[in-house]
Amino acid sequence: MSGRYYEDFQVGDVYEHPLGRTVLAADNVWFTLLTMNPNPIHFDAHYAAQTEWERPLVDSTFTLALVTGLSVADVSQNAVNLGWEQVRLPAPVFEGDTLYAQSQVLEKRESRSRPHMGIVKVRTIGYNQDGVVVIEFVRTLLVYKRDHGPQSHRPRPRQG
Repeated sequence: MSGRYYEDFQVGDVYEHPLGRTVLAADNVWFTLLTMNPNPIHFDAHYAAQTEWERPLVDSTFTLALVTGLSVADVSQNAVNLGWEQVRLPAPVFEGDTLYAQSQVLEKRESRSRPHMGIVKVRTIGYNQDGVVVIEFVRTLLVYKRDHGPQSHRPRPRQG
């Protein structure tokens, strides 16, 4: 799981991120509480039952964080986020949905200020178990070039 470096990205490449993740009720409640979001649509089943969705909606910022996380091993393991743009939520996410993601490389260029890095722009979509797209966004990354990134290594166990 060393991730991609700048040289590994090619415009047009599509990465089907391998892992999916089922959203639990606890995820939605905890994230809503952690972010101080008081909207009852996320944690009050009685309130949510009175809406057109008839059940709690998953906090959209959780959806953004989860789908971003699903893409890390393929897209940003060796990068720093510069930002998200064009975030759209075309369909709701509910507790119990399983989300998957894929990303397409839109652009890449050398960094002008950091010669050991490059800038990569990707469009990521997240979709549920039925193939319905629930989120899409463009993310810009500052990616290390091969042999210039921090070296991750595991310590060895001490003997005795």
